Amino acid sequence: MLGDRGADQHRGPARMLRVPRYAAMEHAFNQLGDDGISMMCSTAGLQVCLDFGEEKHLEDRWAAVHGLGPVMIALFANSPGIGGQHRGWASARMRALYGTDPVRTRPSAVCADPAAAYARRVVDTPVIVVRGPGASWIPPRRLTFAEWIDGALDRPPTSDDLDYHLTTMFPPVRPRGYIEIRYLDTPAPGGWIAPSALLVALFSDPSVVDGVLAATERAAGRWLTAARHGMADERIATAAREVVALGIESLHRTGLSHDQISVISQELEGKL
Repeated sequence: MLGDRGADQHRGPARMLRVPRYAAMEHAFNQLGDDGISMMCSTAGLQVCLDFGEEKHLEDRWAAVHGLGPVMIALFANSPGIGGQHRGWASARMRALYGTDPVRTRPSAVCADPAAAYARRVVDTPVIVVRGPGASWIPPRRLTFAEWIDGALDRPPTSDDLDYHLTTMFPPVRPRGYIEIRYLDTPAPGGWIAPSALLVALFSDPSVVDGVLAATERAAGRWLTAARHGMADERIATAAREVVALGIESLHRTGLSHDQISVISQELEGKL
């Protein structure tokens, strides 16, 4: 079960956890194709969490963390195939996530009010799990959370139901009172330090965030291109060089030692 890739390249997906949540998720995703079960059972990601900062910085940090998505996917792609398929993809894991259930798994909008936009997205997303006393948590029919609020089921949703629905949202960047970055493939052993340090450095100061926004503009929206071609995409590679240079310049803000910064810098430069 343990490996050094972000996806199992050889075996097909097989769900091992026999609990109502995952049975309901599998049921919902199977109606849309094979990517959902692959995402659930054959992929693993590295999650890095950052705070939102002060309210006045929220919009820029939200935009920057999304702008970085294609660049970081390409830099740290580590899943060249999944279940014997999609060989040659830089990140077959991200390809599977993208295709699982677009309304819940694709990137969120970058806008002036990300909180309101994400709230609207959440209530407009279909409910795939309705908890109850029985063995099955599969909803009786396809409905959005907004429709549930409007009385589509026998009982109204509670705040706990909303909290649980939020756990079934799987965008590459998920707000949870903090920023949960989900777009990185699981690295080889020990490989988590460089991407984590890079992200921390890039969000260490508002001036650095401004630099991120400028550096990633040319690669904005190229999520699937990054997953398919990685650093072979010229626009992404150009943005990545600027991002890595900016990150290395900012590593001193992270509290890491000189020796640690030296090692991380060499690893980051080796990705280019």
